[in-house]
Amino acid sequence: MAFEENPLLMDFVFPPYDVIEPKHVRPAMKSLLKKLESDLVELETTVEPTWPKLVEPLEKITDQLRVVWGIVNHLNCVKDSSELRSAIEEVQPEKVKFQLSLGQSKPIYNAFKAIRESQDWETLSDAHKRIVGAQIKEAVLNGVSLEEDKRERFNEIQQELEKLSQKFEANILDATKSFEKFITNKKEIEGLPFTALAMAAQRAIPKGHENATVENGPWVITLDAPSYRSVMQHARNRSLREEVYRAYITRASSGDLNNTPIIDQILKLRLEKAKLLGYTNYAEVSMEMKMATIDKAEELIEKLRSASWNHAVQDMEDLVNFAKVQNAIEANDLSHWDINFWSERLRELRYDLNEEELRPFFSLPKVIDGLFNLAKMLFEIDIDPADGLAPVWNNDVRFYCVKDSSGIPVAYFYFDPYCRPSEKRGGAWVDEVVCRSRVSSHDGTSIRLPITNIVCNQTPPVGDKPSLMTFREVEAVFHEFGHALQKMLTKQDEGFVSGNRGIEWDAVELPSQFMENWCYQKDTLMSIAKHYETGENLPEEACLKLLFARTFRAGSLMLRQLRYASVDLELHTKYIPGGPESVYDIDQKWAEVLSADAFSAFEEAGLDNDEVRACGYKLVLHVKAMLAENSLMLHITAYLQRFDNSILQQAVKVMGHKFRETVLALGGGKSPLEVFVLFRGREPSPEAFLRYSGLLPATAAA
Repeated sequence: MAFEENPLLMDFVFPPYDVIEPKHVRPAMKSLLKKLESDLVELETTVEPTWPKLVEPLEKITDQLRVVWGIVNHLNCVKDSSELRSAIEEVQPEKVKFQLSLGQSKPIYNAFKAIRESQDWETLSDAHKRIVGAQIKEAVLNGVSLEEDKRERFNEIQQELEKLSQKFEANILDATKSFEKFITNKKEIEGLPFTALAMAAQRAIPKGHENATVENGPWVITLDAPSYRSVMQHARNRSLREEVYRAYITRASSGDLNNTPIIDQILKLRLEKAKLLGYTNYAEVSMEMKMATIDKAEELIEKLRSASWNHAVQDMEDLVNFAKVQNAIEANDLSHWDINFWSERLRELRYDLNEEELRPFFSLPKVIDGLFNLAKMLFEIDIDPADGLAPVWNNDVRFYCVKDSSGIPVAYFYFDPYCRPSEKRGGAWVDEVVCRSRVSSHDGTSIRLPITNIVCNQTPPVGDKPSLMTFREVEAVFHEFGHALQKMLTKQDEGFVSGNRGIEWDAVELPSQFMENWCYQKDTLMSIAKHYETGENLPEEACLKLLFARTFRAGSLMLRQLRYASVDLELHTKYIPGGPESVYDIDQKWAEVLSADAFSAFEEAGLDNDEVRACGYKLVLHVKAMLAENSLMLHITAYLQRFDNSILQQAVKVMGHKFRETVLALGGGKSPLEVFVLFRGREPSPEAFLRYSGLLPATAAA
């Protein structure tokens, strides 16, 4: 297939997702890699320690590979097929081989070192210094300084790790797809809400049950997120909860899809790789590209653990006592598959709040409208539908154009909202199609605008109803949109530090969790919570209950995350491969501290009156009494309505502009700590994070 005939290699602005097929992957990657190998040889031959002779041609090489492989990898995540997997497996070794050649290039490495050691170093911009420093560090971590025999082994390890990672993800997806619980007895699904039953009946139709209905079934339960969460939270049938929980938690742990030996091999190879590079363990390697150190991570974990422990103990006591009052057989022996069910019942009672009954107020179209209006108010951008401008990979995918206050496009993004268990990876994520770049633009002088994918696994529409979301799903959309904003509103024209490139990985969650906090700001919540049929606002009382319920079981949830972090550190510091534990993620905790502290700046600008906030956090501790005390509710409402909205909104807009010009605009051009200080005026503090989580004593919170 000729180079120009392959859709993956066309000179496109928007990828031709509608015509790319697995058969295009092999020839595209082989042609591209051949061209890039030639470009690399030319660069190594002509390289000089200057921006035009080193950094710009290097960015062009890396960008071409990122774009094409990024499209292939994206389709693998949202449109999985055996043919696509096979194509990726075939070309991946050649792709990794080229990346290693690029990362271990001595001429390029030496040229970057020469820039750092030159007399002109101090005249470089912060962004240029960051690029040079990162390229040198990455080259060392890629094995550029290793002797030949060690470099050979290092490269073998890299190839094997790529294969194992691909296999790990494929096993998870296949194991998720393989589980289906077919139910015909209505008694077995008692407690499941209408939305869950409608989805379950809808899934039965393509299985040969065209007449499946919500009321009479049959119903099919799966392990995709909306189905799994509904069973865990609402199914009265304890044996069903146990079966689904065990299936979910043991995915890909036996038979042909067993990830256990893969995990062990990954840990073994990571440790060997670390030692080849001169480190004691892999955690030290990982921390080289992060803000934190192992000691700082352990210190933060312990600080959060000590703040959470007593709250978590009380959470569990409350749950056991509540289950006993309800005469639950399992009250004295609550298992993992019981916790979410009884927690949801306790939350409903304590806050008089039923998550399922709130779904009609959180339809995806109205949530998106509210989110876009918030972005307009904070960041002076307009987000317009642009369906039809760019091809898409599924009919449910929406396409949008982001414009500045003058109406000029600054970015584009795709939004793929719904779960598709047969072909789409679980979870939610954002990735780039192309980054903002001057060098990689078509003419090399104008700016290529960023294009981003936002992918979620929301509850899909059922029948003639739109996607009616849980509040957790609302948070997920706000969270991922925050990631996208950092990619789209960047003002960095250097591709190596554009968007969130070049940002230490334990800080990349700052804008996403910052946006998540807005879900709990009263005006924002009221703007997105509108009944999908009548358009009526969520009743103010329900809104306040939702806000107060934010800290429900915060201690338990915090300990759960800290357990993941502790296990991860243990696995990558002291653990000897061969044991039974698995791998978890630590990066997110520090970003939560940054995001909470950043959001508190908006409170200080007048977003929430301090007196009301103090009153509210005290009331969380006695929320049962509050809900019974109607006059107190009215008292709080009166406080919330007391402000001059025009002055308040102006203060928030000023702070939003500052956030855009620092956190969102600067990308990796400055260190995350410097960026935070520019925005906040000081270094970060965990106080706001603990306060939002309800883990500070009442006096401290006040």
